[in-house]
Amino acid sequence: MKTILIVGASRGIGLELVRQYLEAGERVIATARDAAGLERLRDLGAQAMKLDVTNPASVSGLSWQLDGEKIDRAYYVAGVFSADDAKSPPTQQAFDAMMHANVLGAMQALPQVAPWVEEARGQFVFITSDFGQIGGVESSRAWVYHVSKAALNMAVVAAQPDYPNAQFLLIHPGWVRTDMGTPDAPLLPEESVAAIRATVAARTTRSTGFSSRDVPYLRWDGTPFSSW
Repeated sequence: MKTILIVGASRGIGLELVRQYLEAGERVIATARDAAGLERLRDLGAQAMKLDVTNPASVSGLSWQLDGEKIDRAYYVAGVFSADDAKSPPTQQAFDAMMHANVLGAMQALPQVAPWVEEARGQFVFITSDFGQIGGVESSRAWVYHVSKAALNMAVVAAQPDYPNAQFLLIHPGWVRTDMGTPDAPLLPEESVAAIRATVAARTTRSTGFSSRDVPYLRWDGTPFSSW
């Protein structure tokens, strides 16, 4: 039985990761930011932890809550999306929400979670986006989201050499029918998550000495992005 940690499991992809790993017989620790989310996780059978990635004080307690754990796989799923038009700057509130959830929360959680992943020589998976290919931006819309995901990608790549016994992965889940997607999205959460799990499992390794060049940037189906 593996221990799986999912940061950001209130709904959508995070919640579906919880469901599927529990169905596979794994032990799951998952976070939610409110009482309703915590209740959903407990009802499924997960070990629920309260965590709000937009609140630095909340994230700061993550490491001691995990004290003594060996995390075989950790996922950072938390994020928000805003389709702000680049013709006008975002509000400070919109900018702060995007950066705290997509970048700063991940940067704060990373050094608190990665040591426990190293204990198990495990994997730390960050849900990113094709928008993280900052050089391939073709639209002026959602520019803050582009920047936030590019920053997340860079932060993960920069951190990998500090944790040589953990494997970091950046995975784009596709356009999924969640509250961040639309009803027109081609992928259902269960389809995306099943493919993500298979992609991550295929990358499992017990090797050591990972470096920045070893952080794969992949689509949900395991196909690598051709550029950053």
